[in-house]
Amino acid sequence: LRRRRWCCPSCSSPRSRRCSSWPLARRRRRCRCRCPWWLGTRRRRPPPGDLALSRRVTLDASEGAAVASKVAFMFLTNSDLTFAPLWERFFAGHADRFNVYVHADPAVRLRLPPTPSFRGRFVAAKPTRRGDPSLIAAARRLLVAALLDDPANAYFALLSQHCVPLHSFPRLYEALFPPKAAHHHRLPSYIEVLAGEPQMPARYVARGDDAMLPEVPFDRFRIGSQFFTLARRHAVLVVRERRLWRKFREPCLPESQDSCYPEEHYFPTLLDMADPAGCTRYTLTRVNWTDSFEGHPHTYAAPEVSPRLIAELRQSNSSTYEHMFARKFAPDCLGPLMAIADTVIFKD
Repeated sequence: LRRRRWCCPSCSSPRSRRCSSWPLARRRRRCRCRCPWWLGTRRRRPPPGDLALSRRVTLDASEGAAVASKVAFMFLTNSDLTFAPLWERFFAGHADRFNVYVHADPAVRLRLPPTPSFRGRFVAAKPTRRGDPSLIAAARRLLVAALLDDPANAYFALLSQHCVPLHSFPRLYEALFPPKAAHHHRLPSYIEVLAGEPQMPARYVARGDDAMLPEVPFDRFRIGSQFFTLARRHAVLVVRERRLWRKFREPCLPESQDSCYPEEHYFPTLLDMADPAGCTRYTLTRVNWTDSFEGHPHTYAAPEVSPRLIAELRQSNSSTYEHMFARKFAPDCLGPLMAIADTVIFKD
């Protein structure tokens, strides 16, 4: 058989680069190295169509795995993964309880993180832009990759390159999978769902006065953080959904660009319509909006990092939960965060 240089789009092992079983492996959609075909580095072949991938989920992915005990950490980024060393320390010793997936904007040249948990975990990506449906599509693409990659993925946490952990991995895992939890297939999704916010009328008509009708009446329109932690059944629901996606992927009017943030509306609206009782209505990711600028939250700088800041970020407005992640941190925060990682962040 003819030998091809790149057998597997994900694995970097020499065996997969010189695999002589390429035609057979291509028909089976897997290499002999067993790497999932839907994972790939940013320099490989063009990504498969989103519709084709979501159809694979419809046919292949069950809504509840028999033993669902892993957390899928999905990083949506358009710059270097500066905090990869901190996340690597967070993951250390728990390889059987998590998976990492990265959607990196192919229009931006990134330095690949040297840490093993991120190696070979880049999904087939497309360009993204803030305030654009491409961010929704990228999140759906990450969900598809995570659903197809491992049936043990029970939770799907969407994060950015500016996110950092606020607790140890065991603390997060215990919060997501309480020892007394009845069944994994009824686990809740941690997604912020808000109504009645002052900016919502302008955002609802950003595509036109009646553009969202009849699928999304204004009284069902919701807003929330784009960073969520979805249970598996809701992740499957998102990638299968077509009806609302056709509305939210429409471009906003030129005069409404300042009110166009579909990534903050699609997921809360969909899940509030489909399963309001299955959502906590709050997010596990803490964001500081006190001095936001041009729609961006406060960005913490290195001098602000301290044990007191970590304690403040962990707190929520409710006594029933704590925040597990936080954003937005500047790259120069890596050093100070690593310095207090073992003594503060991961010491629960």
